[in-house]
Amino acid sequence: MAIAETTIANKVRYDADEALALARQAAEVWAAKGKKITRLRLADPATTDELLLAHLLGPSGKLRAPAIRIGEVLVIGFDPGLVDEALGAG
Repeated sequence: MAIAETTIANKVRYDADEALALARQAAEVWAAKGKKITRLRLADPATTDELLLAHLLGPSGKLRAPAIRIGEVLVIGFDPGLVDEALGAG
């Protein structure tokens, strides 16, 4: 797999608008917070901007790290199994 773009999180910070724009480049957002995994389909009318932002942003109001887009899936937060699954789906 070729890496198309790398952004260093402590150099470039994504605010709410930029995080939403990044999420909209994917079909799904998979977010890991602790042991909880949330999967959001952007085509689902229930996936509002507010719901997306609740999973995309950390307490600082900036995009949570790591954020990895694999194909049509944007993975937010770290869970090794989730990353492996996204690699298989991407």
